[in-house]
Amino acid sequence: MISQLIADARKIIFKFGSNTLAGKDGKINSEFLCEFAQQSAALIKNGKQIVLVSSGAQVAGLSTMDKWARKKDIHYRQALCAVGQVELMDAWRRAFEKNSLHIAQILLTREDFSDSIRTLNMRNTLFTLVDESVIPIINENDTVSVEEIKIGENDTLAAQSAILWSADLLVLFSDIDGLYDKNPKEFPQAVLVEEVRDIDAVRKNITIGNTSDFGTGGISTKLDAAKLALSYGISTILANGGSPRCLESLVRGSQKGTVFLAS
Repeated sequence: MISQLIADARKIIFKFGSNTLAGKDGKINSEFLCEFAQQSAALIKNGKQIVLVSSGAQVAGLSTMDKWARKKDIHYRQALCAVGQVELMDAWRRAFEKNSLHIAQILLTREDFSDSIRTLNMRNTLFTLVDESVIPIINENDTVSVEEIKIGENDTLAAQSAILWSADLLVLFSDIDGLYDKNPKEFPQAVLVEEVRDIDAVRKNITIGNTSDFGTGGISTKLDAAKLALSYGISTILANGGSPRCLESLVRGSQKGTVFLAS
């Protein structure tokens, strides 16, 4: 089912959480980025168009400004993201450059999606970049976001971006294999739910745990994002981004995950 969805889709959005992008040392995993860029290039050669939604600004900022690690003040957190966003985009740039591909940065807030003129400009920019074979990389603009205009986490941002771009498929990469009936990190006997057609029904039969160490979203935000995407007819895949050559494995059908199917 996963490999077929990817084969049938032309416009695909891939979302990465901070845990997927961070290595064991807590810094941005450049090797992972390079591998994914190489796999993406293969997809593009086969006629696919892709957009990335990438977390990781704070992780990258901590890698650079570790002396701020214990700072909790909002101004320091936003400053940390300002530093980290440069590092994050440079890491993606170097990864795609090896495959003769260019990237572009798009930073958004919740207000951007509620303003019709901004929305039109965002949409036009996305289409122009992709048509010119440039990879748009979207992130929330954490350096200016406060609670009133904050999207909150990038699962929602990915779903909103998929709708904005009229994507065919949304792929949410996480640090687990998909949706389980309970947290597999706590319960080894947890069962992977491989196909979901009714998100409200599946919520009643699973136990939702806490958020991850680096990320701001847990499984609940992923279900919300999938539901939002499905309401616009965009099927969604939740898969483990930390698996070896995850994108190739999904394309081959050798990696499991959870598919949220649009009716």
